[in-house]
Amino acid sequence: MAGMDDVKVGKKLLIDGIPYEVMKSEHLKVAMWKWMEKTVLKNMLTWNTMQKTFREVDKVEIADITYSNAEFLYKDAEGYNFMNTDNYEQSSLDEEVIWDNKFFLVEWDKVILNEFNGKPINIQVEPAVVLEVMDTPPGEKWDTATWWKKPATLSTGLVVQVPLFLKIWDKVRVDTRTYDYLWRV
Repeated sequence: MAGMDDVKVGKKLLIDGIPYEVMKSEHLKVAMWKWMEKTVLKNMLTWNTMQKTFREVDKVEIADITYSNAEFLYKDAEGYNFMNTDNYEQSSLDEEVIWDNKFFLVEWDKVILNEFNGKPINIQVEPAVVLEVMDTPPGEKWDTATWWKKPATLSTGLVVQVPLFLKIWDKVRVDTRTYDYLWRV
């Protein structure tokens, strides 16, 4: 058990047997010598968020989340399949667990596999990935401006706004946190 000093953004807590990640934490003083920690927690199994307030006397349990390097192998009817690069074990995750990370998975891409009680619960992708433009309206010869944008469908099905000069089969780098086009590769 840990004290309130451990309730910080990014920490993983175990509440009622479910792992939560602290997304936001605010320190509140409510009385002369009393303080509370108001938090926003993300359920690491379902991605749902909740608000919870901890008192200074509350004890929290730190969730035992392990991280391992893995590679995305393929997608089939059972889900998304990954191989742990340390011990070569394969595991499968449902599309609901992968959430929007599915738009950034290309075969053999490296990811970080998050495991709770020895079972994979979700993944972390790189901050930026390279994807191929599969469909976009054609650009003209004089379309060299970078501030005008057009929609482009990428190899994973993600649609992003790209500059006018990009064509089909161009490779682009996309930010996985904001879904924004960064630059042409």
